[in-house]
Amino acid sequence: MSKLKQFLLDAETKAFDQGHRATIKFNIGKYNAAVQRGLTQYSDHELARERGSFIKTNTINNLDKYLMEFESNFTARGGKVIWARDAQEALKEIGEIMKRKRARSVVKSKSMITEEIHLNDYLEKNGIETVETDLGEYIVQLAEQRPYHIVTPAMHMSKKDIADLFVRKLGIPPTDNAEELVGVARKLLREKYTSAEVGITGGNFLIADIGGVAVTENEGNARLSTTFPKTHIAIVGIEKMIPSVMDLDLFWPLLSTSGTGQNVTIYNTIMTGPRQPKEMDGPEEMYVVLLDNGRTELLALPEKREALNCIRCGACLNICPVYKNIGGHTYESTYSGPIGSVITPHLSGMAENKHLSFASSLCGACTSVCPVKINIHNLLLLNRKQSVEQGMADGQEKTAFKFWVKAMKSRRLLNMAPAGVKNYVLKYVLKDTWSKRREPLHLPKKSFNQLWKERK
Repeated sequence: MSKLKQFLLDAETKAFDQGHRATIKFNIGKYNAAVQRGLTQYSDHELARERGSFIKTNTINNLDKYLMEFESNFTARGGKVIWARDAQEALKEIGEIMKRKRARSVVKSKSMITEEIHLNDYLEKNGIETVETDLGEYIVQLAEQRPYHIVTPAMHMSKKDIADLFVRKLGIPPTDNAEELVGVARKLLREKYTSAEVGITGGNFLIADIGGVAVTENEGNARLSTTFPKTHIAIVGIEKMIPSVMDLDLFWPLLSTSGTGQNVTIYNTIMTGPRQPKEMDGPEEMYVVLLDNGRTELLALPEKREALNCIRCGACLNICPVYKNIGGHTYESTYSGPIGSVITPHLSGMAENKHLSFASSLCGACTSVCPVKINIHNLLLLNRKQSVEQGMADGQEKTAFKFWVKAMKSRRLLNMAPAGVKNYVLKYVLKDTWSKRREPLHLPKKSFNQLWKERK
């Protein structure tokens, strides 16, 4: 089955799943309320968005300069940088590190980019146990699912769903106490930190002027994942760059407020390399894998490159009426929701993923909440335009629009067919789309031209 047909099937199933919609409405509702409270910390939120947009746009336009500055500063403190053109190259390099370290187990903090390159599957195929240490990621790993949401991986699961999962997978007694469930996960995960040879994280920001990787979290698991293991690998997309550590006073609050409604997340860590001679903790070796994987192709498109400004806050998902109806798993991509629909066709192929850019009402809500002011709904339109220009439009669709354009340019042709014929055509064309869930469209017997002439 093609990705488009699977998408349509899953979208219809989820849209009419009342239980799913109730869970998502409840969970997103809590986030939206928290975000409104969090925005009160700003005296001028619009100005903060403007600053964020300016800094990220300037950085992306000069990305080569900042990447080289980052590498120079990071390696000066003993860190090692690996440049990976695609997922295969990144996995090969990480595999080599695992062999050198004779690693048998890995602890991993929350990271969407490791989902992008399917790191867990790769490590497990090579006999390396990989444990997600973020609670949400741990839950979806137990459930053998992909993350549902950029920020909240298990958003689609209720407390009962999680309790049932723990009973089934971990053999615990049934409970509806959230603290007990968290305690079970904490106890299991604590043992993993001290035994793992390698800790893996992503990175929320790369900081050029100090050669640092900034990681934002609420559970402290990323700090544990990088403190106990002797080797730390940070896998980060090249677009996560910001020029200076001084910019974090802008971006950390923007990220946390738009993502969770917090003024700032609980743990914010900057790592600038392996443990130094007088430092008490930290890894003996630290690697940063700078991943391209299609990002430079997007960078080469001036009218679309602002998509690389994204700081992965998840705000556009929470506001999107389509996402709230069909859910994150329906997208069948690492990045879901509006921003996922923009970047996935460029990261994973336009032909297989162009349908995502059409899965939008173009209401513009995503653009209105983006903390770095990405014009998301316009980028979706540009993706649609690109897919048509590259000859990816369906044959019937092209024929239909050809006749529609011809008719719309000629009032005489438009008036030639009687209303009965037009209604028959509309009934046939819309039977599997509009008319499937709505009243069929019916044109009046008299055209606008006729009514206008009679009025005059």
